[in-house]
This record gives sequence, structure tokens and C-alpha cells, in this order.
Amino acid sequence: MNQAKIVRVDPGQIKEDYIREAAHILKSGGLVIIPTETVYGIAANMLNQKAVDRLYEIKKRPKDKPFSIHIAKKEKVEDFARDVPVGAYKLMDKFWPGPLTLILKGIKEPTVGLRMPDNEIALRVITEAYDPIICPSANLSGEPAPVNFEQAIKDLNGLVDFAIDARETKLGLESSIVDLAKDGFDILRRGAIKKEAIEAVIAKKNILFVCTGNSCRSVMAEAVLKKIIKDKKRNDLEVSSAGIMMLAGIGVSQGTREVLAKEGIDISKHISQKITKAMARKSDLILVMEKMHEDAILHLAPEVKNRVFLLKEFANPVRNHGILNKEKGVSNGAKINDSHTDIADPIGRPLDFYEKTFVSIKEAVERVSNLI
Repeated sequence: MNQAKIVRVDPGQIKEDYIREAAHILKSGGLVIIPTETVYGIAANMLNQKAVDRLYEIKKRPKDKPFSIHIAKKEKVEDFARDVPVGAYKLMDKFWPGPLTLILKGIKEPTVGLRMPDNEIALRVITEAYDPIICPSANLSGEPAPVNFEQAIKDLNGLVDFAIDARETKLGLESSIVDLAKDGFDILRRGAIKKEAIEAVIAKKNILFVCTGNSCRSVMAEAVLKKIIKDKKRNDLEVSSAGIMMLAGIGVSQGTREVLAKEGIDISKHISQKITKAMARKSDLILVMEKMHEDAILHLAPEVKNRVFLLKEFANPVRNHGILNKEKGVSNGAKINDSHTDIADPIGRPLDFYEKTFVSIKEAVERVSNLI
């Protein structure tokens, strides 16, 4: 029985040679003990069947009970999971990287477990290895999950090929496991993240307003809704805004600043941002100013099509067939192809145009606030 090669790595001074060596061993079908923020794990290349079989043998785990996959980037979720619900994206945004494992519908299997650890060593090894990495806790069956290297190597020296000693783990608790592969969600394991924190993130509805440059219309809408929910003392909504095009670091247009100041709203600290796929996916409701904004969002993230509406369309009690359901999010209704549902861009226009634009947006947002 060959002893594992053990290297000591200071998290503040990570040696790239050790990272590359660990990744090379994983690519070659070896097993590597790595630290995470929760407990130490045994990493293996998921695409190497001999390595996977060896890991099952060490863990004494039934073959019909798959290991979760560890990833280094949130974007990798789509490589393994399908039909990812908005609640999962909310949890990723809040807790990844971190001590949370998500069970989702799998592309190749019925379900797949995914986690993005909050440990620089683990993330670098996963990135360098490139192939999908599975990484259960580094303990034999029946033994507690190891929270320091001594516990991890105690029974595994000779069973693994390489081991990274990074002393104590940061949290010392296993990850929480949330199943979102069915309707709703189920907390399968209460770990480092409290049940109440998970429930609060999923329950909060994310409302995103989108315009062209995120310097006027969407900013007005965001500011108005935030004021309304503050006055109503609602804490169940998260409101933000973005643009489909923007110059980095620009602020609010002067006209927007002036019309909001008349409402007692100081927007001087707002910095424009461009909408990302992640923003769209974690939003329960996306309200846009023009049809071209809807088209741009659906090109970016087609899967959110049932949650994107023209602001005036959604706010119109006669035309609107989409509702924000407290449990299932937004259900899409008939869309109205009507230019009157667009809210024109006031950029470059006189102040009175800004004022008219604001009145239109305020009226629509007040109606929206009664629907959500």
C-alpha cells in the first residue's frame, strides 16, 4: 500500500505547483484529499470510471447514490442541470461560493447535486483539473466528516494518492442540501446555512426593471417601487434595475435626478449596470420599458420568457393576464403587440418630457405594487 504524497499549503500563499500536481493526478484517475470551507473531501474525476469505483469502495457507498459535483464557476451549472428554477438561482446568488449543495434536474441523470465551495485551494484545483470533479467528505463510512487535515488523513493514507494539508477548515460543518428538482423545495440536510436563511432567500421576490442604459426609466421605476414598499413596510421584495446597453460607471441622467428629487428621492449614488444572464435568471418578474428590451433579454436568457413583461402591459388591469403567484412565480399570459405599451426614452429630451415619462412610470409601478 503506497502512502499518499502530503503537501502543506498555506491558504495565503498557495503554491501553484501543488495545485497543478493535484489536478494532474485527478486527470490521471487518482484521488486527492482537498480542503473546502466546510470539511475535507476526497476529490475524483467524474469521467474516470476507475476513480469513481475506487471512491465508492472507499466510502462504502451504494452505486445508486451518486456523489455531488463540485464546480468553480456558477455558469457551469448549465453543463449538468436543466430546467433550473428561479429559487435555485437566488440561492446561488446569495450563498455561492459557499456551504450549499443544490439538487437539480440533471441533463444525463434524473437529478444532480452541485456545489461551489468557498475555498481558494479547492476552487483552483477544480479549475485546473477542468474535468467534472466529485468530492464527498474525506472519511470512512460511519466516521464523522473531518474538519481538519489530521482527521482526514487518519484512515485514508494509502487509500488516496495526494493530500493537501491546509489545517482547519473555516466552518467545520457540512454543507446544507436543498432539493429543487421537484415543485417547491425541500431542505434535505441542515448544515452550515440555517433553514430560516434558505427559506427567506427563496421567499423574497426579485423584481428587475430594465431599460436601455439604466440611467433614466428603469431607475425611476426602481426608485418608485422601493419607496412604495418602504412606506408599506414590506420586506418580501428585492428591487433592482439594469440596462441592455450601457457605458461602464455612468450615473443617472440629470433629468432623472431632477424629477426624482421632486418626489423626495435622492438617486445621486446610483451607478448604471448592464443586465446579465445571472440577473435575469434570479428575477421573479422582469419589467421592461420597450419591446426591444424584452427581445434583448430573451436573446440573453430565453428560459425567463414567462417572467418578462412590458411595464405598462403588466400594470394595465384590463390587458394584463400575467400574475405574480406567491408560490410559482410569474405565469405568462397573452402578450399585447401594441406600441402604446412602450415607454419612450427621455434621453436628450427637455425636462417636461422627463416629467411626463415619470408620471407614466409612476402610475404603472403603483399598479404593479398592488399585483405583487
